[in-house]
Amino acid sequence: MSKKVEQLLSSVDVLVVDDNQFMRKVVRNILNNIGIKTVHEAADGLAGLEYIRLHAPDIVILDWEMPMLNGAEMLRIVRNPATFPMPDVPIIMLTSHLERWRVVEANRLGVHEFVAKPISGKALLERIVSIIARPRPMVHLDGYYGPEPRKLVIEPRLRARKVPEAANIA
Repeated sequence: MSKKVEQLLSSVDVLVVDDNQFMRKVVRNILNNIGIKTVHEAADGLAGLEYIRLHAPDIVILDWEMPMLNGAEMLRIVRNPATFPMPDVPIIMLTSHLERWRVVEANRLGVHEFVAKPISGKALLERIVSIIARPRPMVHLDGYYGPEPRKLVIEPRLRARKVPEAANIA
């Protein structure tokens, strides 16, 4: 890891939002091991929203499955610039539920990154470095508010079918 990345990581303030105390501890330990010194925790989505409002963390690591206010619902609230004061905070969704629809939904709701449980230090480090070293501008497009998509999904164009030339009949 470069000296510059180490310096950036040591100055990052991360909030971990997860209802499972053991998982919060695991994530905290991983973050500390990769050089992040400032880690805060919230035990549910409501506490997470309040923490973001009051302390403006640099990155939020958010569990998908939580009682009362799950990760997707919390993400929907945060990404509403008309009603939430910190809609641009980078969010990494963390989940053991890896169905394709969840990844698609998280992206549709404006997540920056998606990480699967069991979580590895390498995977988390890559996502955090991606956020801090290559920040994507926030965009507001057709009801979507979130980081600019890495690639645009373009509808395949209808290709004109080649019609074989008529045989010359003499």
